[in-house]
Amino acid sequence: MRRGSLAALSFAVSAGVVAALLTGTATAASDRDAAQANSRWLASKLKPDGTLDDPNGGALPDHGLMLDVVFAMYAAGEGARAEPIMKFLDDQGHATDYFTWDGLVPGAGYDAVIVGGAVAKTLVAAQVSGRDPRNFDGHDMVAETHGAIMRQGPDKGRISDYSKNPDLAGSVTNNANMFGQALGVIGLAAAGENERLAIDKLLTQQCSEGYFRIFFSDVKTTETGDHVRPGGYKVATCDEGKATDQSAPDGDATGLSLSALLAARKAGATGLDAPIAKTVSWLTAHQSADGGWGGGVGTEAPNTNSTGLIVQALADAGGAEAAVDRGMRFLKSAQATAAADSGTRLADDVGAIAYSPAAYRAARTGGISGLDTWIRAGAQGSLGLAQTGFYALAKRAGPPPNPGTVIVTPPAAKPATGPTPKAGAAKPKRTGPRGTTVLRNPPVTAVPPAGTGTATPSARLGAYLANRLVGGDHVEVIEDGKTYVDYDATAEVVLALRALDEQPDTVARASKFLLTPEAVRAYAHGAPYEQGGASYAGPLAKLVLVAEFAKASDVAAQLQAELVALRGPDGRFTDTGSFADADETVERHSWALLATAAEPGAAVELLLAAQCADGTFPKHLDTPECGSGDLGATAAAVTALAARPFTDVAPATKRPDGWSERRVSAFTAAVGALGVRPTGEGMVTGEAGEPDVALSAAVAAARQVAGLDASRTARALGGLVQADGGFVKGSAAGDGSTDFPTSLAAAPGVAGRSWLTAADSPLSPALRLPLSEVTTADAAHAMSGSQTSAAAPPSWLTWGLAGLAGALLLAVITLVFLLRRFTNTKGVSS
Repeated sequence: MRRGSLAALSFAVSAGVVAALLTGTATAASDRDAAQANSRWLASKLKPDGTLDDPNGGALPDHGLMLDVVFAMYAAGEGARAEPIMKFLDDQGHATDYFTWDGLVPGAGYDAVIVGGAVAKTLVAAQVSGRDPRNFDGHDMVAETHGAIMRQGPDKGRISDYSKNPDLAGSVTNNANMFGQALGVIGLAAAGENERLAIDKLLTQQCSEGYFRIFFSDVKTTETGDHVRPGGYKVATCDEGKATDQSAPDGDATGLSLSALLAARKAGATGLDAPIAKTVSWLTAHQSADGGWGGGVGTEAPNTNSTGLIVQALADAGGAEAAVDRGMRFLKSAQATAAADSGTRLADDVGAIAYSPAAYRAARTGGISGLDTWIRAGAQGSLGLAQTGFYALAKRAGPPPNPGTVIVTPPAAKPATGPTPKAGAAKPKRTGPRGTTVLRNPPVTAVPPAGTGTATPSARLGAYLANRLVGGDHVEVIEDGKTYVDYDATAEVVLALRALDEQPDTVARASKFLLTPEAVRAYAHGAPYEQGGASYAGPLAKLVLVAEFAKASDVAAQLQAELVALRGPDGRFTDTGSFADADETVERHSWALLATAAEPGAAVELLLAAQCADGTFPKHLDTPECGSGDLGATAAAVTALAARPFTDVAPATKRPDGWSERRVSAFTAAVGALGVRPTGEGMVTGEAGEPDVALSAAVAAARQVAGLDASRTARALGGLVQADGGFVKGSAAGDGSTDFPTSLAAAPGVAGRSWLTAADSPLSPALRLPLSEVTTADAAHAMSGSQTSAAAPPSWLTWGLAGLAGALLLAVITLVFLLRRFTNTKGVSS
């Protein structure tokens, strides 16, 4: 299944490039020996308790991958080797760590939140292993799967993430996808309880060409009824999603959906002959010349992970023997064997399956690199070698055990404890130490190629950022083996794309996502982690700006009122809740000030009081007696000090109404300080002289807000855009891989402007430098040290210099006159 799906449903493999030169004997028959060799290799990678570590370093094991291994082992007739996994999940009670949230936050009531796809996958695993699916880890997995199918509303028929506790219902975002839908159909079919609602929902995600997409998505509609969400959106069919580029073909989803349709038909469902035939036809037509298949967008290259899943489904469907034969040869060309590898670096890894034939050939001399990728590739690639369909596996009608292995009898039934469940929403960032966090990269669409009319640096970076959004509307991260929505990064993407003036449809979708009640509760109020009332100033501020940009005035007003309620008499914004942000940074305060620019109260004076002696601002608001501060914090402060509610009136070139001389002085001094570090190319450099992309962009955006030129920075950053549209972290002399946070931070610099001066911005700059009159000596001193733009010098400076020149000229004339008189007098005396 897709590399990049939810961790709870992961059949994932990191992407690789296939260059396949296939060899082998042409046969459509299964190769049980090859599948068993892989099972033996997989068993050697299990820990003694049957677990596999999360490759991202999380505290919980990788349950989804462990279940993939279970399927592979039973398909090969090596089920006894999977018994340690099943003991861990069932006997030792760890299955609920996977399909409920209790494993992440024990004892806090989150066992009431269900991850629909994980429930469905657990049901199939219980059936495949011969355990009791109606009492697995104390839960009736058949009933749990039925319960995850929505019976009404926009998600009717969808196997969904949801909460059984109404108090937590608003905190759950439904991220369930087609993997969970297909597994649910398979599990219920094997249980003899076909669910037509789920089958029909599965069919809506098949496009007319015959393929299936992986992610459910919404489309705007004028229809009315229970199926329409607030705001006029409904769950799209695959064909309806094409208009918004949300229906890309997905090989993994298509292969697993074919298995699901076959299972449902075998269990008695009717009307599936035509969809099955279309699916088989599409798969056979899209097999690569070397016999393999790829996954979805961004993982199109043929690989064993996708090919194994598809070969299993086509073999189960029948009638595609030639395609199955070529797929088998592709799989076997990537597997280590005793005959071929006895003298290579793979001699101790007989049975292992690489992600691609090219990766296998490289490992023969270089050894296995990226063990997790090999485990994932083997778990699905082996399914194709065994050619045992999912329905047969779940019905225990697969191959007999391998002679000589020991089958362990499942334990006696345990008393049922009643159903329990699980899902995924991220803890607020202000919780203490956490595990490794990595960006979840969704399938990407094409970045505009260099040399085309649309391939400006802004267009390429805009496409890169849009491609990081899962489902086209939010950022996800994987942390401690779980997948979470990163609301903060999503808001930053929206504002970055606003500055770039790119990807308007993506901006609209992501803004809509952020402003849903569920997202607001999670991002700004800590749901479901906070047990009482909680509000966070930073998230509220960003949501206000997103809402104002989107012209969602009612939402913006409500959020702004909540933000103002956090502001004390001294202008300080104080979070409430267990995860309150006690880190009083200038940047956080600046965001809150921007979102309350119409009525800033004492927040401006509080910010001014933090300014350092050299005009910069410190990272932290309460830094005492600072001599010099931080450029990033200074850029944020400059933007906040400059902002006013939107107006068509041009920024003032002298002190604006309502501004104190102290504010003007502080503003000009801060802007002057920002002009100290950039090089002649408009870039801020690090200690080793390498360009600091993020800091350069922040400084350039702040200077542009002040009316100064940022074009040099924009040109310099434009030259650093990589082939995929992103930016590398640090020096470009590294491996060239792009970094999402760096790319996100680069946006205003590439655009040459802040989002504050972008189209439709709810704010406008109040002051434009250089000033046309002196306000304070500090202001004059600050500007004398700053980098100036191509604009004319201020009038006071012009007239001052002219006056000085006139005085000097008069002094010279007087001196000459006196010297001449002195000379004449001396001559007469002689």
